[in-house]
Amino acid sequence: MKNFLALLICILIVSCTKEEHDFTLKGYVKGLKKGTVYLQKQQDSLIVSVDSLEITGNSNFELHTDLTEPEVLFLRLDKNDTDEGVIVFFADKGVTEINSTLKNFNFDAKVNGSKQQKVLEDYLLVMSKFNDQNLDLIKEKFDAQKEKDSVGILDFKNNYNNLIKRKYLYTINFAVTNKDSEVAPYLALSEIPNTSIKYLETIYDALDETIKASKYGKQLKETIQLRKEE
Repeated sequence: MKNFLALLICILIVSCTKEEHDFTLKGYVKGLKKGTVYLQKQQDSLIVSVDSLEITGNSNFELHTDLTEPEVLFLRLDKNDTDEGVIVFFADKGVTEINSTLKNFNFDAKVNGSKQQKVLEDYLLVMSKFNDQNLDLIKEKFDAQKEKDSVGILDFKNNYNNLIKRKYLYTINFAVTNKDSEVAPYLALSEIPNTSIKYLETIYDALDETIKASKYGKQLKETIQLRKEE
């Protein structure tokens, strides 16, 4: 009986001292045998590590941090050489899973987690199409320069400016449409911070009150105020 009580007390002590976190990242990187993974977040203008793990043979890993509200986090892989990779994702309390490969760490990443991440991926899918168009325009520019085609160069400038306007307008519309998501103010801050104050205010005014009170909602309000003071 005494031994049983002693064992029970030990179990209670261990369970009470076990550290708990709001957020857990479960990761797997195919082909990774040696390196270090870092879970990072932005504090002011700095990117700081909140957890890390040295990989020695096992491609599976877990990282943890405290998370008071949804925000963008970074998974950085240091392979002990000059080649590093960073995966950007929108995290919320609970568990997020990221699977990728060592060869194409950034591009092969599959993220399964928060509802905010799903909204962000919807946005990035359309942005990838804009980026493809941008690459096509750059090729046209080089061809026009090679042929010394002044009309072609002028067409490139007009088409490029129109593409940028379309990207900005799509981002504004996407943010307003997703006014109930923390992704909306985040996109305003990260994708179009230099757009006119009028458009930033359009996004902010459309936000649900809970989103206005979020981390990125507050930052967007501060940005608008600073822009007005300039």
